[in-house]
Amino acid sequence: MIITKTPLRISFLGGNTDFPQYYKRYGGAVLTTTIDKYIYCVVKERFDDEIWINYSIKEKVTKVSDIKHSLVRESLRLTGVHKGIEITFLSDIPSEGSGLGSSSAVTIGILHALHAYKGENVTNRQLAEEACRIEIDFLRHPIGIQDQYAIAFGGFNLIEFKDTVKVTPIEPNHLDDSLMLLYTGMTRDSNKVLSKMKLNKDILDEIKAQVYHKLDKITDPMILGQMMDRYWQLKQTLNPYVSNRKISTMYSHTLMNGSQGGKIVGAGAGGFLLSAVFPRDKERMRDLSYRELPFKFSKFGSQVIFNI
Repeated sequence: MIITKTPLRISFLGGNTDFPQYYKRYGGAVLTTTIDKYIYCVVKERFDDEIWINYSIKEKVTKVSDIKHSLVRESLRLTGVHKGIEITFLSDIPSEGSGLGSSSAVTIGILHALHAYKGENVTNRQLAEEACRIEIDFLRHPIGIQDQYAIAFGGFNLIEFKDTVKVTPIEPNHLDDSLMLLYTGMTRDSNKVLSKMKLNKDILDEIKAQVYHKLDKITDPMILGQMMDRYWQLKQTLNPYVSNRKISTMYSHTLMNGSQGGKIVGAGAGGFLLSAVFPRDKERMRDLSYRELPFKFSKFGSQVIFNI
């Protein structure tokens, strides 16, 4: 039996510059971190030749091609596991449509588990590259590549994209004490939201430049809040579907009650609002009665935590 533990992530700045259509020509950069909320993947050999998959539904098949869960199906194909296996997913939070990178966490978690199941060692970079192949090349999801690298490597990082991907760790200096994740009450299909985005070079150039602008002061919640606010405005010019009346009202309420600025994490249109908030102002924010997801930063990417 193999069990992997794979973190979810929150993104701060640079989103959409990690799309291949942009970074392959101009280079991209994002600022992101993993958090202490995880997806667990359990892989166990079966006595028979069937394939069982347990998530929000239960699948029982005899052929990989019959699997409905596309991320699992393609991961089995890529790793060459074709029969006699049971796969179960568990999550710290309901992950679908959360904006916390759950799809990439599922992909990396199952890939890591399957490689371990076969007795193969795998690097963080290989996991990220294979997850990109599955999500972007095989399944044609209209997404970027930041989630795969953020989740595979883990920690608080500046990630730069061009001909290669460079991951540079940054010391977050207890920044998580000055952040809040507030649930919007809505989930969404990130692929549908992202498919409506227009890749405007001038706007993406500004989004990328913003990542470097005050990088040495990024752990100051006032500065980070102001930068996330600017990013959120720019993101809405790329895709007006990332926000709606409910989100705009929620964001305005937080700004009037202690938030220094923020943004919807992930594709937008639902999931969680990330706000930069001085610790002294957190109770004012909680008085707004939005559902909070307490979290801390995580230093590690996907890990095998059980192998026997």
